[in-house]
Amino acid sequence: MQPTLLVLAAGMASRYGSMKQIQSFGPDGETIMDYSIYDAIRAGFGKVIFVIRKEFEENFKSIFEPKLNGKIKTEYVDQDLTDFTNGFEIPKERTKPWGTAHAVLCAKDVIKEPFAVINADDFYGRDAFEKAAKFLTAEVAPDKYCIIGYELAKTLSENGTVSRGVCEVNAADELVSITERTKIYRENSKIVYEESDGKHEVSENSKVSMNFWGFDPSVFSFIEKLFHEFLKEKANDPKAEFFIPIIGDAFIKSGDGNIKVIPTSAQWFGVTYKEDAPTVQKDIQKLVDDGEYPSSLWK
Repeated sequence: MQPTLLVLAAGMASRYGSMKQIQSFGPDGETIMDYSIYDAIRAGFGKVIFVIRKEFEENFKSIFEPKLNGKIKTEYVDQDLTDFTNGFEIPKERTKPWGTAHAVLCAKDVIKEPFAVINADDFYGRDAFEKAAKFLTAEVAPDKYCIIGYELAKTLSENGTVSRGVCEVNAADELVSITERTKIYRENSKIVYEESDGKHEVSENSKVSMNFWGFDPSVFSFIEKLFHEFLKEKANDPKAEFFIPIIGDAFIKSGDGNIKVIPTSAQWFGVTYKEDAPTVQKDIQKLVDDGEYPSSLWK
């Protein structure tokens, strides 16, 4: 059975200021998602599912259907604030989506096979998709998931702070814990993150999550249970988010299984701020010049 790729594209892009998921970065107008889907196809994925907001659905389809028709199966899932809330009263102040783990949960009814999760606006590289596909084909199980681990130093932005799930990994390459740090940046020769009690240093070589996960479909029932707990505890905080790292951390602590951390040699880059865009375009052009990708992906 071929694995499925779940692309999270429902974010509001508040820091970036526009709908960055469909901005062109490649020489023939390709989006970052195009490169991820291209890498997924050649790694052996059989279907791609986009999690989007209802109001963007037609726009998305008009962009991606002509390119992907006949190359990979496609499906679309809307992320709505009311999804899987089971009648829970949503506070009026809540306008942004519940978060990445809720976005994954929204695909529960359409995914029945092993699947990978990625962000729409991160460039992950061919090596990451090949390793994920291999894991999802040969190793994944209800008690064994995976995460693709990137070196923290290679995932920063020169134009502001970033959020990263910082991983603690044991000698067996299994995830011990994952903690979301929402304000990470380089300060002089160090990398630091900020919390309410001040700044803390973190190692440059730390493995971090760029939200590239591999799951067995049994994960959905686990996510749904945690989401209901999240709503009871934090729904009244308009800024609280239900992140995928919350799922990973809870799964490990539950004793239900383990999560393999798969290091990748691929260079990550992404667009957190508008000022990141020219650098990403330059990086993609270099990969094209080096022969890693054709100058036009879908022709």
